[in-house]
Amino acid sequence: MIRMSLAEVAAAVCGRLVDAAPEAVVTGSVEYDSRQVGPGGLFVAFAGERADGHDFAADAVRAGAVAVLGTRPVAGVPMVLVDDSLVAMGRLACAVVDRLARPGQDGRLTIIGLTGSSGKTTTKDLVAQLTQRLGPTIAPAGTFNNELGHPYTALKSTVDTSYLVLEMGARGIGHIRYLCEVAPPRIGIVLNVGVAHIGEFGSREQIAVAKGELVESLPKDGLAVLNADDPLVAAMAGRTDARVVLVGEAEQATVRARQVRLDERGRAAYTLVMPEGQAPVRLRVAGAHQVGNTLAVAAVGRELGMPVDQIAAALGELRLVSTRRMDVFDRADGVTVIDDSYNANPSSTTAALQAQAAMATGRRRVAVLGYMAELGDYERTGHEEVGRLAAQLGVDLLVVVGELAAPIHDGATSVADWGGASVPVTDQQEAVALLRDRLRPGDVVLVKGSRYRTWEVADALRPAEAEAGPADALRPAEAEAGPADALRPADPLREPPA
Repeated sequence: MIRMSLAEVAAAVCGRLVDAAPEAVVTGSVEYDSRQVGPGGLFVAFAGERADGHDFAADAVRAGAVAVLGTRPVAGVPMVLVDDSLVAMGRLACAVVDRLARPGQDGRLTIIGLTGSSGKTTTKDLVAQLTQRLGPTIAPAGTFNNELGHPYTALKSTVDTSYLVLEMGARGIGHIRYLCEVAPPRIGIVLNVGVAHIGEFGSREQIAVAKGELVESLPKDGLAVLNADDPLVAAMAGRTDARVVLVGEAEQATVRARQVRLDERGRAAYTLVMPEGQAPVRLRVAGAHQVGNTLAVAAVGRELGMPVDQIAAALGELRLVSTRRMDVFDRADGVTVIDDSYNANPSSTTAALQAQAAMATGRRRVAVLGYMAELGDYERTGHEEVGRLAAQLGVDLLVVVGELAAPIHDGATSVADWGGASVPVTDQQEAVALLRDRLRPGDVVLVKGSRYRTWEVADALRPAEAEAGPADALRPAEAEAGPADALRPADPLREPPA
């Protein structure tokens, strides 16, 4: 965080100082885990379900915290008292990025925000890798996209930060608008509108309303990057005062991919076409859906002044960062595993099944699919559709994990001419046992589910000497916007948003 006196912090969060020196200066990071606090830091205390951060306030000060931001006094601890710690954290982040983004102040920060029903975290990682080539970049590890993770990431910005890349999730109307108020983006990306969390919204149209809050929040001198291949996203062009760039394979896209083809590992190659010229691109990341994601990255590079050849070269060097998202690894027995187990919805599962089909030409395909949460009235239909698609794509062995996922089995077995087999299992352990018995050398296995520990199957298949994933390789249950204790029970964005 930038240097701020406690008087400035209190003013920014509408708080009051108790047993704290107004002139004392915060020089370190803002943390909500007392174990992460260092000299000069600020500790934010939340009253959670299982623990109260105020109980660790003294520990944070002993570790070097200048003060504690909280809702009640703690004896002997310098405090910035507020009514709501989560709201105050958002206000503090807003004050910091406002100072950094304002010309003539501490710096010139460009904030890039992105949203979508699927692909947010991967695309956020890809955008951050591109901007890092141009200047110091801050981006969250994993899926820090809610009312806690968003300001927490923004508060990592310093006077040296050039780019702040943030993903935005929502569980209802107004959530993305709030996140945009905390850290106002100048560049906004909307990837797609699917049925993830449709149970919370009721329809794809309502999801589009929520996602479109991002482009509505952009300034007139900003840029909206919209997916030309998704009609609900393309229609958002009428909801913003910012300039609009359409990306995709559609003819009307300003940043286009032509001649898309996939190699034996499901990695796309295409010709990148922009008004300034064209150049060949060969991706390192797997899945045809990465074409659209990387076109959004290309549009950001174009906006930031990169020539087309440099953009194409950069796209070819991008890699996966966040764990359990199309993480492909090979075993000594010739089995290839696609660990896409971080989360699942019908759109992302469709993309994963299509990627598997592309990389498994001539090889037997096994798909281990789990429950997809928060589909509401679309729950049974969504699972059945995924099952039918698996059969239509020619999956040889479908393993359906858990009773809640049973409609996937029903959908697959409804395809009359399917030559494969579907096996329902009760849990992950049964799935692992079945795979150990039935896997053959050369099989390609996809593992995907909606945070119901389906990742245990992928881990059981992973070679012992292999890493569990990229740098932020937390278990999905841990890789959320923060620990469960950090958020109030009533917080609407406690789980990873859509």
